[in-house]
Amino acid sequence: MSDDHPKLGISEDDEILDQQFMRAVSSFEGIILSQISTKNRLGTRLNYTVQAGIIILGLIAVSILVLLLVLSSQINRISSVVSNMNTHFTEISAQMANMNRYVDTMGNQVALLESIDIQTDVMKESMNSIVSDMNSMQNAVYGISGHVSGVRNNVDNISMTMNLMDIEVVNMSRDIHRMGKPSRTLNKIFPFP
Repeated sequence: MSDDHPKLGISEDDEILDQQFMRAVSSFEGIILSQISTKNRLGTRLNYTVQAGIIILGLIAVSILVLLLVLSSQINRISSVVSNMNTHFTEISAQMANMNRYVDTMGNQVALLESIDIQTDVMKESMNSIVSDMNSMQNAVYGISGHVSGVRNNVDNISMTMNLMDIEVVNMSRDIHRMGKPSRTLNKIFPFP
């Protein structure tokens, strides 16, 4: 066969179409590979995001645990202060009972004074007994004065204890407000409907 015959095979147009097809296939392959790479990066980011979320949830759980421990310790303090107050009230009631006894003694001694009007004949002897009774009354009054001072001291102790309780309640409020700050920050970041 001679060279003048046309070639049997691919024409120039088919060759151009093949080249365009090959370029289109390589572009499509590049797009697919780019999408796969993007998906891999997104998957990695999603994994990091899930891990960060788990860490944040762990921190929230730890902060809630710390808050519960602080609250339980404050409740123990409050119960100890209340038991101290109960002790002080018991002492006050005992001292009030002593005061009642002294008042009864004073009433009995005043009742002795009424017998002076009846016993005018033995006034001198009665006066001596009255003087001795007055001395014992004075001792009783001194004892009452000492007990009143003790009651005053106990009331001062109760006042001081109440002031300490107020300070502890203020500290608890400040601690709760401080510990609630991360939760408020998370509520601002992730508002729930």
